[in-house]
Amino acid sequence: MYEAFYGLREKPFSILPDPDLIYWGQNHRLAFAMLEFGVMNRAGFTVITGEIGSGKTTLLRYLLRKLGPEITVGLISNTPQGREELMQFVLMSLDQPFEGSYAVLVRRFQDFLMEQYSSRGRTILIIDEAQNLASDTLEQLRMLSNINADKDQPLQLILVGQPQLKELLGSPQLAQFAQRISSDFHLRPLNNGEVAQYIDYRLNAVGARGRLFSPEACTMIAQASSGIPRAINILCDTALVYGFAARADQITIDVVHEVIEQKRHFGIFSR
Repeated sequence: MYEAFYGLREKPFSILPDPDLIYWGQNHRLAFAMLEFGVMNRAGFTVITGEIGSGKTTLLRYLLRKLGPEITVGLISNTPQGREELMQFVLMSLDQPFEGSYAVLVRRFQDFLMEQYSSRGRTILIIDEAQNLASDTLEQLRMLSNINADKDQPLQLILVGQPQLKELLGSPQLAQFAQRISSDFHLRPLNNGEVAQYIDYRLNAVGARGRLFSPEACTMIAQASSGIPRAINILCDTALVYGFAARADQITIDVVHEVIEQKRHFGIFSR
């Protein structure tokens, strides 16, 4: 709608994860460095946490692009309950048969890992929204990580979740699990200065000329979004629609204020 009016090749503020438009602020650089460190050093467990919309899934998508063909990845976005359902989801994520008893499923998984290992491959299991896992399910993941081949570890696990995951892993009943975590990072929100840089970066990446959002507008967006990238995207995308409708050359604080007031009617950005 507004792309042609503002000279943009595409929408700069989609709420869908887009690895091509990652803003590499300090936090995101560090988070990705820890992800890469975990993969390169064959860490048993890597844990990345952050608020909803902070960019965790986007970093995962970027990581997946960089992995070589020798690495098989299983991605679980659901929340399995119980050990049998966990094994079914694990095997499904790896495109393996998932019928049978728990013992059959575990054996099939072990055989898959050893087959990968014998062909000089390895397996990474990624569990998104891991804060929803029960303690006994996390303990079952720890048991799966005991599958070793000589001194190497054919299975690596990456857990990604909201801040509650940190609290869960800090509980006494998961002390053994926590000891297996080799790499972890908490992705914090952007500060006010980073929000302005984030907005300019995303706009420049799709062809914007000049500063489309005024400094005051960026400050207001930073405050209303609390520095969460997804919330920034929602505000900026809507502000561009409003700006286009008003034929405004620049998105000013007045436009952003109007957007925020409208969002508040629906219970969004009420703080």
